[in-house]
Amino acid sequence: MLGLNKKDGTLLLIVIGLTLFAPFLLNPFPVESELAQFNAGYPDLMQRFVIFGIFAIGFNILFGLTGYLSFGHAAFLGAGSYAGVWMMKLLSMNVIPAIVAAVIVAGLFSVLIGYISLRRSGIYFSILTLAFAQMSFALAYSVLTPITGGETGLQLSLDDPRILTGGAEGGNLPVPSLFGLEMRDSFDLVLGSWLFTFNVGYYVCAIIMIAAFYLAIRIFRSPFGMMLRAVKSNQQRMSYTGLNSRPYTLAAFVISGMYAGLAGGLMVSMDPLAGAERMQWTASGEVVLMTILGGAGTLIGPVLGAGFIKYFENIFSKINDQILHGWFAFLPDGLENAMVALVHPFIGKGWHLTLGILFMLVVIFLPGGLVEGGQRVGRFAFRRRNKKAEGAEAEGAAKQPAE
Repeated sequence: MLGLNKKDGTLLLIVIGLTLFAPFLLNPFPVESELAQFNAGYPDLMQRFVIFGIFAIGFNILFGLTGYLSFGHAAFLGAGSYAGVWMMKLLSMNVIPAIVAAVIVAGLFSVLIGYISLRRSGIYFSILTLAFAQMSFALAYSVLTPITGGETGLQLSLDDPRILTGGAEGGNLPVPSLFGLEMRDSFDLVLGSWLFTFNVGYYVCAIIMIAAFYLAIRIFRSPFGMMLRAVKSNQQRMSYTGLNSRPYTLAAFVISGMYAGLAGGLMVSMDPLAGAERMQWTASGEVVLMTILGGAGTLIGPVLGAGFIKYFENIFSKINDQILHGWFAFLPDGLENAMVALVHPFIGKGWHLTLGILFMLVVIFLPGGLVEGGQRVGRFAFRRRNKKAEGAEAEGAAKQPAE
């Protein structure tokens, strides 16, 4: 299917199914249920799942295949965001020019940074990318304010030219759209006590993520991907054979940067605002956590890691003491208050503590990330099924009369 083998084709179908049916899968609890707070099927969060999934997929092409750990990929995310907003200010609110410009600008920016940074490897490469990202953040925040908007960020205004569609009409700012379909348009489906929301912006992002995932599969399985694996395995031995690894690593760096730019362009396509905070080192560290948590070097791992972290950030962080008292209301007052005090540091603003503990557990017990955990569960279930089948065969053989 589409040039993929059976295993990769099945994986692509799984990703397609998960993204298309996400409004159902992420809203498992009825609206009036006490557990409804764990539902994640609302448009803003679903968009974040797929956008950061694209960001992590691109980062995995560099880190997972070549082993080069970049701490500066947020610079390309921010550059793509700024380019996207400028396209909306200058051309039109159609998201296509914004997304295309974001990918191109991030690609050109990554060529510059990659050409310099890839002269070193290991920790020196990581420090160089971090330095470039922090310089980009400082420039965007305080130096290039006419272009970036400084600390207030770059946003739309009523007097923007938008030469292809005209300025604002009726004194209201226009909204991002795709050939007449507004990104914020949604359709609510009520089935009994369940509410499912289908958002235009989410499905635009989802289709692009599926295409990005398919491209990543082709890169992983291509001769180019094999060369990148050779770089990760033993770059020195590769150079002894007469092969120059620099063009391959630079190409991987640029492709990864363009993925980050695509994610930045999609961000402003959903919410036309770009700020310097998207270039901070914390944003770069977040995509590193996503990739490692999900499974570096695997295809679907970064997507799972992105969804896991964004779920904690947006759902788990909203649990407060009032919700905890509702959970433990069946206990005596003294014990209820004790349980709330015990759990309080791990929820709400303390969600980073819980995420850190889970990250340590995954790194210690599942070095291959969430994908390795799924593989272990699958192997365990497969062994149990085989044992049952063997037991049934032995029992059947024992019942047959001896000849």
